[in-house]
Amino acid sequence: MPIPPEVTGEEIDPDVRQELMSLPKGLAEDVSRNLVMVAQLIDEDPEKAYGYSRVALRLASRVAAVREAAGFAAYATQKYSEALAEFRAARRMSGGVELWPVMADCERGLGRPERALAMAGEPEVSKLDKAGQVEMRLVAAGARRDLGQLDAAIVTLQSPELASSAVHPWTARLRYAYADALLAAGREREAREWFAKALESDKDGATDASDRLAEMDGVEFVDAFEESEDESDESRASDIVDVELDIDEDEDLDDEDDDEDEDDRDSDKG
Repeated sequence: MPIPPEVTGEEIDPDVRQELMSLPKGLAEDVSRNLVMVAQLIDEDPEKAYGYSRVALRLASRVAAVREAAGFAAYATQKYSEALAEFRAARRMSGGVELWPVMADCERGLGRPERALAMAGEPEVSKLDKAGQVEMRLVAAGARRDLGQLDAAIVTLQSPELASSAVHPWTARLRYAYADALLAAGREREAREWFAKALESDKDGATDASDRLAEMDGVEFVDAFEESEDESDESRASDIVDVELDIDEDEDLDDEDDDEDEDDRDSDKG
């Protein structure tokens, strides 16, 4: 797959670059450039990111960072079985537990919420950092909802991290998940309160809390693009009417000219 010439591979995370040093220099550069493309495209065009990840995987399948990138690209395209296999491989190579929550979420994606819940109770969870533990809580709550256990999902999300007024990178998503679970359980007043809290902490637009609040308040948004198209259609229709009127007027004038010519000829004959 083509890679823009401005992508050098130097943009890669220093820890990943360190891992790639085990490869020959030219190969390491090729792999790093493909990994940069994965990172740049995974949100806006996950299918393309997946393609670049497969190239990197063919070039360096024994590098944990490559297997991890391939896993996230597969995860972003909902290829959960493939993603889980790559995450497991990356974990065996690195020995870390950071991927445990996303591995559990892959189990959910494969329709196995019970396995995700079992993973939430494993010793690996205690080894996760705070962000990882919050992520695991979100996955476990999602698994409860998959099983139709709404009250249990709400309880799962209730935690010191949820109650804290401090804002962390994961705060908005945790509050949003709690609000969504409350709404699913029919607790609308509380849900609105927590959607508002999620919006307050969502500085990066990680959630659609503002849209959910507007929806609950009965506010409807008109797509500016669609409105512009409607105006253009009206303008085109108006132009057509104007043209038709011009044509009719021209035809009337022509008829008048013809009548005058006939009158002139009759006068000459007389």
